[in-house]
Amino acid sequence: MTQARPLSPAVARPAHVTDAVTYDFDMFADEAYVKNPHDRILDLHRNAPPVFWTPRNGGHWMLLSHKANFDASRDVETFSSEVIPQAQVQAMLAQRPPGSPHFPQPWPINIDPPLHTMHRAPLQKAFSPKAIMALKDSIRELAGELIDAMKPAGTAEFVSAVAEPLPVQVFLKMFGLPVERQQEYRQVVKEHMESISVSDPRAVMMRMLKITAIMRDTLLDRKENPKDDIISMLWQTEIDGKPMGMDEMENFCVVLFAAGLDTVVNGISLGARHLADHPELQRELRADPTLISAATEEMLRRYTFTVPPRRVNKDTEFHGVTMKAGDKVMLFLPGADLDSREYANPEQYQLKRETVHIAFGAGPHRCLGSHLARVELNVVYEEMLARLPEFRLASDKEVRYHGGHVVGPDELWLSWN
Repeated sequence: MTQARPLSPAVARPAHVTDAVTYDFDMFADEAYVKNPHDRILDLHRNAPPVFWTPRNGGHWMLLSHKANFDASRDVETFSSEVIPQAQVQAMLAQRPPGSPHFPQPWPINIDPPLHTMHRAPLQKAFSPKAIMALKDSIRELAGELIDAMKPAGTAEFVSAVAEPLPVQVFLKMFGLPVERQQEYRQVVKEHMESISVSDPRAVMMRMLKITAIMRDTLLDRKENPKDDIISMLWQTEIDGKPMGMDEMENFCVVLFAAGLDTVVNGISLGARHLADHPELQRELRADPTLISAATEEMLRRYTFTVPPRRVNKDTEFHGVTMKAGDKVMLFLPGADLDSREYANPEQYQLKRETVHIAFGAGPHRCLGSHLARVELNVVYEEMLARLPEFRLASDKEVRYHGGHVVGPDELWLSWN
């Protein structure tokens, strides 16, 4: 079980931040948050401003309300995805000695339109609904194998048994990386996600270099020996009329690697935890499996799990709050989907709730992998309910979570008769 991390040091409040919009919250290490993140979010809605500044992790804004998240996600001129401005990145790169390795940048996530649009376009086909539906049978086969393997014991740690290997293996095959190295890849991603609160650009560079180093042999091989995978497809792509080069390839791959090997693991685990805690819902879905898709959507709303970062690009008044250029902002999407101003009784899981969630974000940076995530979530829940008897949380094991930019359980022990 993950060791609890200490709160980051509190920094001084900037002059433009008032006491009325300040609330002390550490999204990586708040004790109540890592004990039960979505219960803590409901508490934030009761006690914190809808947009607040916290002195933790270098000091930054948290967008808690649904409307604030939706508006900021669509206003890319004010809320930039260049968490470190390109001018600063280029100045830092210019200081490197000759012959230094390329510094990979997570594109297209950390760039703004129109550059973002240009770099996202080559990936649209690989993650289109048609492309993902073609994978559904193989995803279902893998889910069945993983669930059947854990079934005889009557208990299992679900994250490591199913929630982690399923999306990781699916993505590695799509991407073109060897599945047999999945544990090695996951460890690198975990280290990256756990240290992502560090804002030192040089520390960021070292993390990115480690990610590209672990993929380099495969990237070079696919350039000469293309296969039916995303890496090979990218090598055959032109960006702004220019052939794909190694530097551009590394930019694409660092973001795909981190997102593909971590995000959905958390979504699957959070949904499974809810099912385990609600046997009546299991019975309802077993009686009518056609409801599983709706159940998944409400799970995504009730347990949204991603917190994308942004940087204020210009001085602005936003939702009654003064923000200055350079301020850091977190799109707290889990908070958006638990906002009572948007959803009646948001703490209640309502299977037939007719609302639209923001779990995959909004605007030009809306999650590219949302179609894949939905298929994986639906298939896992379908196969769990079809193959396992009624399951529950193991009575002798505590569910412990991690915070950060993607929140979810570290361990989730389930039991069944």
